[in-house]
Amino acid sequence: MLLTKKSHGIHGDQAQRAGSARFVQSLARGLSNALPTMDRRAFLRRSGMGVGVGLAATQLTLVKKANAATPGAGDGTGKIEIKRTVCTHCSVGCAVDAVVENGIWVRQEPVFDSPINLGAHCAKGAALREHGHGEYRLRYPMKLVNGKYQRISWDTALNEITARMQELRKTSGPDSVYWVGSSKHNNEQAYLMRKFVSFWGSNNCDHQARICHSTTVAGVANTWGYGAMTNSYNDMQNSKCALYIGSNAAEAHPVSMLHMLHSKETGCKMVVVDPRFTRTAAKADEFIRIRSGSDIPFLFGMLYHIFKNGWEDTKYINDRVYGMDKVKEDVLAKWTPDKVEEACGVPEAKVYMAAEMMAKNRPSTIVWCMGQTQHTIGNAMVRASCILQLALGNVGVSGGGTNIFRGHDNVQGATDVGPNPDSLPGYYGLSEGSWKHFAKTWGVDFDWIKGRYASPAMMGKPGITVSRWIDGVMEKNEFIDQESNLRGVVFWGHAPNSQTRGLEMKRAMDKLDLLVVIDPYPSATAAMAAMPGKAEDLNANRAVYLLPAATQFETSGSVTASNRSIQWREKVIEPLWESRSDHMIMHQLAEKFGFAKELSKNYKMQKVKGMDEPVPEDILREINKTCWTIGYTGQSPERLKAHMRNMHLFDVKTLKSKGGKDKETGYDTTGDYFGLPWPCYGTPDMKHPGSPNLYDTSKHVMDGGGNFRANFGVEREGKTLLAEDGSHSKGADIQTGYPELDHLLLKKLGWWDELTEPEKAAAEGKNWKTDSSGGMIRVFMKGHGCHPFGNAKARAVVWNFPDAIPQHREPLYGNRPDLMVKYPTHDDKKAFWRLPTLYKTIQQKNIADKVHEKFPLIMTSGRLVEYEGGGEETRSNPWLAELQQEMFIEINPKVAADKGIRNGERAWVSTPTGARLNVQAMVTERVGPDTVFMPFHFSGRWQGADMLAYYPNGAAPIVRGEAINTATTYGYDSVTMMQETKTTVCNVERA
Repeated sequence: MLLTKKSHGIHGDQAQRAGSARFVQSLARGLSNALPTMDRRAFLRRSGMGVGVGLAATQLTLVKKANAATPGAGDGTGKIEIKRTVCTHCSVGCAVDAVVENGIWVRQEPVFDSPINLGAHCAKGAALREHGHGEYRLRYPMKLVNGKYQRISWDTALNEITARMQELRKTSGPDSVYWVGSSKHNNEQAYLMRKFVSFWGSNNCDHQARICHSTTVAGVANTWGYGAMTNSYNDMQNSKCALYIGSNAAEAHPVSMLHMLHSKETGCKMVVVDPRFTRTAAKADEFIRIRSGSDIPFLFGMLYHIFKNGWEDTKYINDRVYGMDKVKEDVLAKWTPDKVEEACGVPEAKVYMAAEMMAKNRPSTIVWCMGQTQHTIGNAMVRASCILQLALGNVGVSGGGTNIFRGHDNVQGATDVGPNPDSLPGYYGLSEGSWKHFAKTWGVDFDWIKGRYASPAMMGKPGITVSRWIDGVMEKNEFIDQESNLRGVVFWGHAPNSQTRGLEMKRAMDKLDLLVVIDPYPSATAAMAAMPGKAEDLNANRAVYLLPAATQFETSGSVTASNRSIQWREKVIEPLWESRSDHMIMHQLAEKFGFAKELSKNYKMQKVKGMDEPVPEDILREINKTCWTIGYTGQSPERLKAHMRNMHLFDVKTLKSKGGKDKETGYDTTGDYFGLPWPCYGTPDMKHPGSPNLYDTSKHVMDGGGNFRANFGVEREGKTLLAEDGSHSKGADIQTGYPELDHLLLKKLGWWDELTEPEKAAAEGKNWKTDSSGGMIRVFMKGHGCHPFGNAKARAVVWNFPDAIPQHREPLYGNRPDLMVKYPTHDDKKAFWRLPTLYKTIQQKNIADKVHEKFPLIMTSGRLVEYEGGGEETRSNPWLAELQQEMFIEINPKVAADKGIRNGERAWVSTPTGARLNVQAMVTERVGPDTVFMPFHFSGRWQGADMLAYYPNGAAPIVRGEAINTATTYGYDSVTMMQETKTTVCNVERA
C-alpha cells in the first residue's frame, strides 16, 4: 500500500535510531567481506538476520550482547533455544519459532508444520521480533509533570496510583473508575482482569471487542447459541462458494487467504461485496460494489431470489429453524429488486448472480468483519447474514458456516473469558447464581464480593461500554444510571485512536482526576493526555501515569484464534527494561488494594525479576473449572502444549490429528482437533476433542459434533423451539429436540445413577453450567451422545432485539436524506448501558440542517496489511514503517478533479464534528464517486500538527499521521453500543 517511497527513508527525528536499509545492506556487505569463509547460515546467525526478518543497524548490538554473554556465542556454540509462540497481530493464529541466543531473540521462522499458517507470514508477522526488542517501547514508569513525562520508580507509581484510586472509591464509589482491558492480553490475563475488576467492585470494564465484533457476538449468539465463528479458515478449503461482505481479508487477515486460494484451486467461487475495490476483491470471481451501510438490502435482495426460485433448503428450515416463514414474508414484501437497487445501488442482475452462486455451489460460506459490524444496525446486519445461511442450509456443515474473522490475536479469547461489562467469564450473566458459581471456584465468600460493590443492584447491572466511556465522563450526572460520573480511567493495552469522536475524547481525558496507561507502547493515549486542551476542560488536579507492560513474548499463556482453536505461547525472552507482565501488575495492584490473597489464592507464584508473578498455567486451570458454558474446560495446559509440540500430526483441512503421541508426556493426540477449539467439553480427562465446526449433526458429540443450542425456551406463539424428530447429532440417544441439561432432566431420563456419589453431591440442584464436577456433562455426552446445551432450532426471528426481523435503517449521518426519511433510525433510548443514547434526534436534525450538502461524501475506514489496530506497535517497527509512511485518503478521480486535488497532494478532510484532518490524497477508482476511504491505524498528528513533543521521550512511533477517529461522528448499535465507523460523512478540500 506504499504511496510515495521517501528517498530519505524513515522520516522524523528518530531516523538515526531506526537506521536505514542502505546502512544495513552496507553493513551486511562489510561483514561478508570480513568473513570470506562464512557460509550463508552462519552469516545470518552472526548478523542476527533471518529469512523474512532482519535487525535494524543499531540493533545488531543485541547480537553483540549475546556473543559477549557466552564465549563462542554467535558461531553456533552458544546457548541457542527455539521458543514456539503465536503472532500477536490479527486473529489467524500464525505460529512462530523464535530463535533465542543467550537470552536474546535473534531471528525467527514461521512454523511450517502449523495447520493454520502452513509456514506463511504476512509483513507484520515477518517483522514480529521487532515487537519484543523494539527501540520505541515504554521502558520505565512515568508521570506527567508540567506537561512533560518524567521517569519515576515502580513503587512510587503504584503507591500514588492506588492512593488516588482509593480516594476516588471513597468519595465517589467503585464505579467512578473505568477499566479498559485488552484483546492483546492472553486468556489468563483477560480472565484475571475480569476477576480483578469484580474484586474492585464494579462492572465498568470492557475491551476492544466492543468496537469490533460485539454486534457479531450478540447477533450470532441470539440466532443459534454461540457468538463465534462457526467453522475455520481451514474448513474454507471445503467450500464451493464464498461470499465476503465487509471483509478485506487479504489485508486484514492475509494468511487466511491461503486457505481461500487453495479452495479456489479446486473450483470454489468467490464473491466480494464491498463499497471499495479491495485487494480481496482483486482475487474474486465477482466484485459487487454496494453503498456503505446497505448490507441488509443486499442480503435480503439475495434472499428474495432464493425464495422466488425455490433455492432454500425446506427440510433444513422445517427441522432446524424457527421463524423463517415470517422472514420470507417480510423479504418478499419489502425487498423487491427495485427497492434493493434503490437502497444499495446494486442492479437486479448482480444480486441474482450472487444468490445463484451461493445457492448452486453448496456448501457455501459467508465471511464478514467490521465492514458489517460497525454500524448503528450492526446487530441486524449480522443476523441478516445468519438468516441467509440458514435459508440455504449452510450452517453446521463442513465448507459452510459463518466465518467471522476477528481482529486482534486474542480478541476471541478476551471476549470469551475477559472483562466484559455485562457478563462474567464464559458469558455467565450477572445474576446471583452466576456470581455464586464463580465465588465457589475462586474460594471467596459471595457476600464479600457483593460488599465490594456500591450496592447489590450495581453488582447485577451491566457497566458502561468502552465505546461510551467519554459520555461517562461528560454526560450530566442526572442522566447517568450510576452514583458518580467516571473520574478515573485505566487504559490497559487499548488504543484510543481506534475509538470514535476523538475531539470529545480529548476533552474527556482532560476532565479526569486520574488517567493510567499500561502498555508496552504508551499509545496515542499518552500524547493526547499531554497535549494542551481547552482551559475550561482541564482538571487542575488530574494525574497521568504510564506503566511499561511486558509484551506477550515476555510471558507465557494461551491465546484463542478466530476459529476458536487455543494455542499456548512459550515465553521467548525475559521482560526488557523495567517492564512487568500484565498479570504481575494486576497482582501488585491487588496487594495495594488489600485483596491479593483473594485474587491469587488458587495460583502458585513464580519469581520474575525477583518479584511474585501468578503462574499462567494455574490461571488456565481455574478457567477450566469455571467456564463450562462455552467449553473452556477441556483445554488443560498439558493438552495445549502437546498440540504445540506436535503440529505436524494435524490435518490441514479438517484440523484432526492423524494420530500420534507427544514424546515429552506420552499424551495421545488421536482424535483431537488442533487447538481443541471450544467448546471442548468436560474435564480434560474426558478427552473431548474440541469442536471444529459448530452445530454439525453429522458427527457424534464426542467427535466435535453438535446441534443448535436450546437457549431461548421451548415454545413461542404455539410453535416449538426445539428441533424436530431426527434432527439430532450422530449417535444421540435422544433423537428429537430437548432442552438444556439440568439435574431434573437427568433424573427424568433415568441417567442420574450413572454419576458417582461425589458427582451427585456436586450436581444436585445444578445445571450443566454450574455443575463443578463436570459429571452431568460426562454422562450426557460420553454415555448417551447428547449435547448438554440441548437441541433446538436456530432463530430467524429474534424477538428480544429492537428489530425481531432485521430491518434496514439509514445511519445517523448520511448523504441520502431521501432514504433517511424512508428508512429512519431507532427512537432515542434512556439509560441504555447506564447512559442515554440518541438516534432519531440526531438523524432528524441532520436532515433538517441539510448536513449532506456541506458534507456530501460517505467516509469509511479499514485496515492495511502493514499495520494493525491502533498502529502504535507496528508504526514503531522500522521494517513496517518503511512500507507505509503516510496517512492517506482514497478519492475517486471524478471527485479529485472537481476538487482540484492531484494524486500525492495534501488534502483537508472535514466532518460535522468540527474536526479537520490533513492527509495525503490517493486518487483511485478503488472507491466510487460517493465514497472516500481512510485507514484507521494512524495517530500522532492532530488536525495538521505533529504530536511528537507530547510523547514520552524515545517512545513515539516512527510514523505518525492523523487518526480518522479524531473526526468520526456519534452513532452506536442499538443492542451492543458498537460504534459507527463505516458510514459517516465528510468533505475534502485541497490543502
